[in-house]
This record gives sequence, structure tokens and C-alpha cells, in this order.
Amino acid sequence: QVRVVESGGNLVQPGGSLRLSCVASGRDFSILTMGWYRQAPGKQRELVARIRSGGSTGYADSVKGRFTISRDIVKNTVYLQMNSLKPEDTAVYYCNAFPAVDEYWGQGTQVTVSS
Repeated sequence: QVRVVESGGNLVQPGGSLRLSCVASGRDFSILTMGWYRQAPGKQRELVARIRSGGSTGYADSVKGRFTISRDIVKNTVYLQMNSLKPEDTAVYYCNAFPAVDEYWGQGTQVTVSS
């Protein structure tokens, strides 16, 4: 059974940093492109960053230069380092394959950027 668990969300002041983690189990995720997504209140879920099995990455324009996605193949873990956070980054953050697979959505982790 596939399980994806996100963690690391918190309340942080503008300009602060957070590191999110995503542990995936139940299948071999190392061969998949993985992504971090977010959903803000009243908005559609959007892709924030993605990383291929070979390590190449891609980012949404809104986070480019501030966020960094990485992965540890051995630990089946994907990370999202978020720096220079802005109030508009407030959302629930999710980890999934890219393209997303319905069965892989976890509970997400809440990130709130506010003074």
C-alpha cells in the first residue's frame, strides 16, 4: 500500500525559512519524477517544484530562486527547502508524483507565513 507523509510545515515570519520533508513508501518511488504541490485557501492546487529521478529540477516562476527541491533516493524522501518566504506562500503543501497520482495524495503539511 502506497503511503506518502509530509512534514515540516509551521508558522513562520515573512523572510523566514522552512524545510519540508516527504517520505514515500509502498513502491519504488526512485524511478518517478516527484513534485511538491500547494493549495492555498480558495485556490486550485498548483505544482511548485519537481525533480526527476536523475536529479534535474523545475520550479514555478513564483518560487524560482527561493525554493529548492531535492531527494534522497535511499531514504525514499523528497525535500523542499523554502527561503525568503512570503505571505503568498501560505498554503497546504503536498508531495506526489509528477504527473500526480490520485492514490498518492497525503494529508499535506500547513505552511503559514505571517507576522
